[in-house]
Amino acid sequence: MMKKSKAVSCLKIAEPLLFEKSRKGRSGFVVPEDPFRDAGEGIPAEHLRSELTGLPEVTEPEAVRHYVRLSQFNFGVDTGLYPLGSCTMKYNPKINEYTASLPGFARIHPYLPDEAVQGAIGLMWELERYLAEISGMAGITLQPAAGAHGEFTGIRMIRAALEKKGQKRHKVLIPDTAHGTNPASCSLNGYSVVEVKSSDRGVLSAEQVAQVMDDDTAALMVTNPNTLGLFEEEIGKIAQVVHARGGYMYGDGANLNALMGVTRPGDMGFDVIQFNLHKTFSTPHGGGGPGSGPVGVCSELLPFLPIPRPVKTDQGFRLVTDLPDTIGRVRAFFGNFLIMVRAYTYIRELGGEGLNQATRMAVLNANYVRTLLKGLYDIPFDRICMHECVATDAQFKKQKVSNVDVAKGLIDRGFHPPTVSFPICVHGALMIEPTETETKEELERFVEALKEIREIAMNDPDRLHHAPHNTYISRLDEARAARDLILTADMAKED
Repeated sequence: MMKKSKAVSCLKIAEPLLFEKSRKGRSGFVVPEDPFRDAGEGIPAEHLRSELTGLPEVTEPEAVRHYVRLSQFNFGVDTGLYPLGSCTMKYNPKINEYTASLPGFARIHPYLPDEAVQGAIGLMWELERYLAEISGMAGITLQPAAGAHGEFTGIRMIRAALEKKGQKRHKVLIPDTAHGTNPASCSLNGYSVVEVKSSDRGVLSAEQVAQVMDDDTAALMVTNPNTLGLFEEEIGKIAQVVHARGGYMYGDGANLNALMGVTRPGDMGFDVIQFNLHKTFSTPHGGGGPGSGPVGVCSELLPFLPIPRPVKTDQGFRLVTDLPDTIGRVRAFFGNFLIMVRAYTYIRELGGEGLNQATRMAVLNANYVRTLLKGLYDIPFDRICMHECVATDAQFKKQKVSNVDVAKGLIDRGFHPPTVSFPICVHGALMIEPTETETKEELERFVEALKEIREIAMNDPDRLHHAPHNTYISRLDEARAARDLILTADMAKED
């Protein structure tokens, strides 16, 4: 029996801009005297400011309360279910944070010599091997700072390999279910994009790929499972088609949470795959960063991996840069190292059996949600899915209730909305990924909230049009907000 969902209510504390709290002369800190000034060795006067201008002047309690209150306006993976289908939002285990905070990791400097950071280089070397085993790839680079950065790096290596062969190809095939970063990554590498239509089952067919694959195509870039949450059933045959014309198979690893520990992209015929450590391996996403997007490659592409690369020698670990065919550096220093530490911790904590179990639970949870939603929402591909499922707002068209209205209604009930209006090949999509850590009871509460929203949509649609009602700020004019940003206190007052 599913428990009745209740709307969330909480204390709403008005919080003005910090500049509006500012009063001349207030301070929350004391700047110490320069200890070397009297000895004549202090900071030269010409390098010192006489005053700081343009900054708010507040006391320490005002600053602390301001930022704590702002944090309470946010929703995150520590707050509740975050079923964002376009981007796996997994719970971040606190053991990861503990490990990343250890002084030997957190306080090292990137300019230290290899001899002084043997543990750090050794961790990177081991993490590369773990990711290679999980994915079935021959080698890994940990350099890229995000998934899209990994995509760019992977396609760049494909281009370098083709140029090494004397081939200058001009296009990359991408299915209509692709992530939005895929065509951008190709374009940045000088390739045009050719869209491949999915079948009525929501997946690619080898026959369709064969019709557009030619000697001018550098690669097929495909996410598996795709953004509909469906496994690409003909991926082996598709790989044969692409390889037969000298192209490469690029795997967008954004949905690796449906595969890790169960099956391997390298065994499916992929030549390149990027990992999103901030998705599958339970590290923080941050506010657009830090992330980490390592890339795995087949043996043919090993010479083109970015530098520096960690290697193990008889004398210990070191970072090498003297690789003749490398595409060079793609990031300063060595990537987002502390994100690597967190992912390493997650892999070591779970082990092979744990990774397998996490994947199976992610798939089970998604299918449980899909099953509970039957009859309540339109399910365009109502069959066994992988780690995410897709519903739509099709049943509410007469009431003029959209997927955005459903999303706003979920906010009122204490849930972060799923991804809306993506993938773009499904109109009015609600793309739901519950991840493996959510309990059966929490999934049932989520579906019960969707059931309540459905009832409101049928009987009182105007109520949804003005949702959310329980938040500090209600429905925004999103078009105006995107075009008329209010960034300062003076602008806010004028408005």
